Amino acid sequence: MTFGPLLKNPLLNPLDILRFLIFGMEGQDDTGLLGKITVWAVLDWFSSLAMIVGGVLPYIPQYLKIKKTQNADGFSLYVCLTLLIANILRILFWFGNHYEIPLLIQSIFMNFTMLAIIQLCVKVKQSKQVIHGKEKLFTDFDWRFFWKWTDFRSYLEFVAVFTLSTSLLTYLLIGNVIFVEALGFTSLFIEAMLGIPQFYDNYVSKSTLGMSRVMVFLWLAGDSFKTLYFFTKQSPIQFCICGALQIAVDLAILSQTVWFGSTPGRRKGLAGSHVVQ
Repeated sequence: MTFGPLLKNPLLNPLDILRFLIFGMEGQDDTGLLGKITVWAVLDWFSSLAMIVGGVLPYIPQYLKIKKTQNADGFSLYVCLTLLIANILRILFWFGNHYEIPLLIQSIFMNFTMLAIIQLCVKVKQSKQVIHGKEKLFTDFDWRFFWKWTDFRSYLEFVAVFTLSTSLLTYLLIGNVIFVEALGFTSLFIEAMLGIPQFYDNYVSKSTLGMSRVMVFLWLAGDSFKTLYFFTKQSPIQFCICGALQIAVDLAILSQTVWFGSTPGRRKGLAGSHVVQ
């Protein structure tokens, strides 16, 4: 095993050197299926699988916490709104710029996960109501209560309207390169800002009680992994830039857990609860 064949390659890049140092040069005369299965290929398949399921993993601890405590005050539903919009736009971006299939499948999984969390939060909040007032519905078109609706169906209606309208716009402008690239950047920038609603909610409440710290740690781990994935897969530049922004936001939220500690702050609904974070 020598560096000769690698260094003579005119398309030499750091990723090739990394592959060489870790896995060595692949045989040039390998034949058959087993000859094509290398350690690098196995890791490549594993990383693709991790991208598909890894995006939803951070929300499992939060889902279980809300279900266990029957209190959704510590979780901002605007996180779900952010991810739904971002992933719907990312799916549409694929039709104009075919990025990796695992990223496309991840977006589909994420949308179903966000809807499951919204359904749970709405159910929990309904069970907490002592006096049932007038319901706040999407079809009321009262923007004072946008994303504060009292029934799950309203959230589904908004997602359906948004998906249909953006799909129609994308269908009409799919041949416009500027539109397609702007669509991709918008979807990924929105996703990069996904932690901002949670950061703001923590700041206003002066507390992180009720927010799953495990979820935030998994955010950071997942965003770090996928940003590395974007660079190694040479994904569109939008993915790389926005992945770095997500890491910065994750670190900001983690800093709040240190700054505010576990005090209830202004979260009166959680003042008497003892939540393991």
